[in-house]
Amino acid sequence: MNSQTLGILVGGLLPALCYGIAGLFSKTSTDAGMPVGSHLVFIGLAVSSVGGIFNQVFPGKVPSAMAIVSSSTLGAIWGLGTGCVALGLIFYQAPMAKLTPLYNMNTLIGVILALILFAEWKSVNVGILLAGTFLICVGGILVARA
Repeated sequence: MNSQTLGILVGGLLPALCYGIAGLFSKTSTDAGMPVGSHLVFIGLAVSSVGGIFNQVFPGKVPSAMAIVSSSTLGAIWGLGTGCVALGLIFYQAPMAKLTPLYNMNTLIGVILALILFAEWKSVNVGILLAGTFLICVGGILVARA
C-alpha cells in the first residue's frame, strides 16, 4: 500500500468513523441534560487529553506562532459549530439523523476553499469532484426533507 493510500485511510476513513460515532455521543450527552457550555468544556478537556497523547506518541518541534494561531482558530470555529449542533439538539429538538448529514456537508466548503486557497484544482479531477459535489447537495436536500 502506498503512502498516499495509507494517508487517505488514516486521514479520511478513520476520521469519518470517529466523527460518525462522535455525533451519537453528542445526542446522548444532550439528551442526558448536558448544557451547551458544559458540553463544549468537557469536549475540550477530552480533545486536550487526546492532544497530549498524540504529542507523546508523535513528538514534533516547537510550533511557530502562525501554527498556534491556526490551530487555535480551528478549535474556536470547530467549537462554535459543535455548540450549534448542541443548540439544535437541545433547544430545537432537531433529529440527529437529519443534522449529521447536513453539517457534514462541510466537505463542500472544505473542497471549495482547498481548490481556491491551496490551488488543489491543479491536482484533482474537477469533473469527478463536481459530480460528487452535486450528489452531496442532492443527498443533503433529501435528508432535510426526510
